[in-house]
Amino acid sequence: MLVSMSAVLLLGLLIWFLLRIRYLRWVDALLCGVFGFLLARTVAAPVVQTLIVGVFGFLGQLRF
Repeated sequence: MLVSMSAVLLLGLLIWFLLRIRYLRWVDALLCGVFGFLLARTVAAPVVQTLIVGVFGFLGQLRF
């Protein structure tokens, strides 16, 4: 779990940096996929899943 958490932190900082300098390519999309995979294995996964379900539930109730 400790390695997974440090990898999530490191990849998160790298993704933030790439977004900050506006330099994203297909390799970076793969990096984001690995970040998501590692994030799903951490303690934060249920919190992220609850947040996503809440946001999509809210968006699903909007009528245009």
